[in-house]
Formats: sequence, C-alpha cells, structure tokens
Amino acid sequence: MKKIVQVFYMMTAVTVMSSCASKEKIVYFQGDTELNTIYEQSVPKIRPNDMLSITVSAADMKATQPFNQQNVYQVVQNGGQPNMAQNVYTVSDQGYIDFPVLGSIKIAGLTRNQAILLFKEKLSEYIVNPGVNINFTNFKVSVMGEVNSPGTFTLPNERITVLEALTLAGDLTITAVRNNVMVIREQDGKKQTYSIDLTSRAALDSPVYYLNQNDVVYVEPNKTRMRQSTEFNYPLIISVAGIIISVIAILIR
Repeated sequence: MKKIVQVFYMMTAVTVMSSCASKEKIVYFQGDTELNTIYEQSVPKIRPNDMLSITVSAADMKATQPFNQQNVYQVVQNGGQPNMAQNVYTVSDQGYIDFPVLGSIKIAGLTRNQAILLFKEKLSEYIVNPGVNINFTNFKVSVMGEVNSPGTFTLPNERITVLEALTLAGDLTITAVRNNVMVIREQDGKKQTYSIDLTSRAALDSPVYYLNQNDVVYVEPNKTRMRQSTEFNYPLIISVAGIIISVIAILIR
C-alpha cells in the first residue's frame, strides 16, 4: 500500500510540473517601459467601400432637409436589434460619394474629422453655421485563433484597441501565445503583418495597438496546444506508457 501511495504522489508531481506555465508567458504588460502616446498616429482614414452615416444639422432644420433625404439604411450591430435608420453612403472605388446637392465629393484618404470640416465648408454656401455628423457604419475587425469566441465584430465607431477586440472575442485561452499576437492590416493595397507582445508594457505603444478598419487579429496556439491537436500524440503516449511500466515494476517487486 505504501508503494502505491508513493507512485500516486510521483504521478501527481509529474502532472503538476507538466501543466505549469511561467508567469512571464501568461501575465500581460510586464516591465517598466516608459510609454508614449500614439493616439494621433492611429486615427483611421476613410477608404474605398467604407460605409458612412452622414447627417446634416442646423438651427434652421428646414434648410437641412435637401441634404438628409436619401440612402436610408438600417444598421444592425453584431447581430443585435436594428438601430435608428441612417443616411448611409458607400465610398466608391475611386474614393468618392455622391451627396445630395453637393454632388460628387472625394473623401477617401481623409480622417473622419477632416471629412467633417470639408462638408462644413461646402455646406456653408447653403446653410448658416451647419453641423455635420459622420460615422463609420461598417467598421469591423476580426479575431481568430486561440481566443474563446473568435469572430468578426462590427463596431459603432472607428476607435478600438487590440485589447478591446480580444475582449470582444472572450479573451485569450490559457494555451494562447501572448508574446507574438499577429495583426494583419491592408495598407496601400498590400497586406502587412505586425507582431505585438502582450506580455510587455511596450505593447501599449505598438503601431497596431489601435486597430484599423478590417484588421485581422490572429492568436497562435502554444506548443502544448499544438501537440494536443495532433491525431496521435506520440510523446504523450510514450510518457503515459513509461509511467504505467514504472507503476507495474514497483507493484510487482
């Protein structure tokens, strides 16, 4: 009986040791790196095929009616209930939208605030002190890999961090690689990949900390997870077989 207890403790120790993960591989934002703001650098720009909600306002609401009368679109966020109908315009492949009265306006390459200023300037010829509200209606990011709820998420605005995106996806699994999270981004018609180390505070200064429209976040599995996913896990089989042989050898002494 004493030998059996000894074997039990030995097997327990082996199991615990094999399942341990170091703090350095699990804990987010380690270190004491001095951080710098990158907010202004990360403001997304309007691109072809973006869908924009554009609403014109003024003290004299009758004066705004010609600018708020077409392209009504009912927006649904992430499978929820439809939001209020909006005037939505799709940016053409050439970067233009066709706006009532104002005609064709090129807005691709502008930030949302720059587009608002452009519209205010053009509308001032028709409206006294016009107000303009522009929002993305199809701003979305995708999260895949070792997260609890992978998927594509449509957002109500153009501001989201990689941490918020991972939160929407249910956070990383315990078997996720945290120091090499990949962000795939399209820039100037080409796909670019970036790596971000979530275990370092320097991640907060990454150029992809703030995500852009259609960014894809991929979290790779660690070696343990990859071994578990193989059809025949030979190292595990050999280890188990070794433990069984050891147990039998002890019991029959």
